[in-house]
Amino acid sequence: MKRVLIITYYWPPAGGSGVQRWLKFSRYLPEFGWEPVIYTPENPECLVRDESLASEIRPGTEIIRTRITEPYGIYRKLTGGQGIGKEVNIVRASEDKSLIQRISMKVRGNLFVPDPRCLWIRPSVSYLKKYLKDHPVDAVVTTGPPHSMHLIGRGLKRSTGITWIADFRDPWTEIFYFKHIPMSARIRKKHLELEKSVLDEADAVVAVSPTVQKEFMRKTNTPVALITNGWDKNDFTEKEESGYPSFNIVHTGLFSADGNPVNLWKVLGELCREQEGFSEKLKIRLAGKTDKAILESVKASGLSADDLGYVRHETAVEEQRQASLLLLPLRQEPEYEAVLPGKLFEYLASGRPIIGIGSPKGAMAEVLSSSGCGKTFGWNDTAALKDEILRRWKEYRAEGKTKDTDKTAVLKYERSRLTAEMAGLLDSLTK
Repeated sequence: MKRVLIITYYWPPAGGSGVQRWLKFSRYLPEFGWEPVIYTPENPECLVRDESLASEIRPGTEIIRTRITEPYGIYRKLTGGQGIGKEVNIVRASEDKSLIQRISMKVRGNLFVPDPRCLWIRPSVSYLKKYLKDHPVDAVVTTGPPHSMHLIGRGLKRSTGITWIADFRDPWTEIFYFKHIPMSARIRKKHLELEKSVLDEADAVVAVSPTVQKEFMRKTNTPVALITNGWDKNDFTEKEESGYPSFNIVHTGLFSADGNPVNLWKVLGELCREQEGFSEKLKIRLAGKTDKAILESVKASGLSADDLGYVRHETAVEEQRQASLLLLPLRQEPEYEAVLPGKLFEYLASGRPIIGIGSPKGAMAEVLSSSGCGKTFGWNDTAALKDEILRRWKEYRAEGKTKDTDKTAVLKYERSRLTAEMAGLLDSLTK
C-alpha cells in the first residue's frame, strides 16, 4: 500500500468545517490503496472543539504532532481573553474593535505572512525531512487555509523532490476577506508571489469549486483538479422519523454578521402576522457559533431563535434531518459567489429542502438548481422568498412535514466517491 503524508492544521479534537474534509478522506483512502499519515500541530488554537470527532479517525492511522508557536496566546493576554476564540469572524466581527484589536490585526496582516501559523513552517520542514528519511512516503498533500501548510509542502518539494498536491479548501488572495486585512502594498505583493510559487511548484492543485478551479487555471500551468467537499454515508444512515412537531428553520455551523439574511427575518415576521398558526409552529434553530448581530436582527423582526451554540457534529446532522427548511446564506461579498460551503453537501444529504440566500448566478445556486434540492434567492428578493416559504408552509400543514428532496441526485458528492477521485489523482502522479 502506498503512503501519503497529509499536512493539516485542523484535526480532532478541533471541531468545525476545516476538519471534515481530510478527516473523511483519510478514513476512506486505505480502501483505494493509500495509507494516510497525518502531520498536525500538538497545540493548535481551536475556535471550537469537538471531542466526538476522534471516533471518526480510522483505527491505526499514524498521527504525528509537533508543537507550534503562535501569536494568538499573546493576543488573548492583550485583549483580556476576548480574542480569536471569542469572535465569530476575526476580520469582520459585528462588534466595533478596540484599539488593541485594531493594532493586533495590523500586526497579524503585516508581520505574520502568509498567516499566524508561519512560525511552524521552518521547524516542520526540518522535522519532516528527517522523518521522511526513515519513514518514506509516496506523496505529500497540504491542505489550506492556513496557507502556511502549503509552504511546508513547498519546502519539502524543494528539498526532497517528493510528489506534492496543494489542496485549497478556500482561495488564497481571491478569498472574500483578503481585501479587509490591513497590510501594506509590499505584503500584498508578497502574498501574490507566495500563492504563485505554490501553484507553480506543486505537482497538482485541487480546488473545491468550479469557479476557484478556473481562477487557479488562469494563474498557473499546473494541473488543477476539482474535488468538492461532500457528505459521509455513515453520518446519514436511515433512521425512523421522530416527527416534525414544529416548522423548523435550521442553520448549522458558523453564522457571521456579513451573512445576515435580513430579508428572511422580515418575511418570517410577516408570515407570523398573516398566516394562522404560523407563529405557534415556527422554530428558528441555530446550531453553531452565531454572531450576536444575527440574534439582534431576528429579535428586531419580532421573532425569537433557539441559539444552540456549537454542537457536536452528529447533533448538527440530526438538526439538519429534523428541519422543515435548511437555511444557507452566503456572505455579502462578490468573491463569495465562487464558494461552495462545506455544509451545503450535508444539507443535500439530509433530504430536506434548502433556502439559499446569495447570488442566483453563483456556484451554490447552480448546485441547488441542478440537484433540485433547493432554491437561491438574492439578498433583496423578498417577494419570491416569501412565496417559497409560504409554499413550504402549506406542504407542512397538509402533510405534517415538507417534501423530501431526491437524495439520488447528490450521490456524486458522497465522501467515499470523492476519496476515489483523490486516490485516482495520487495514483496518476506516482506511477
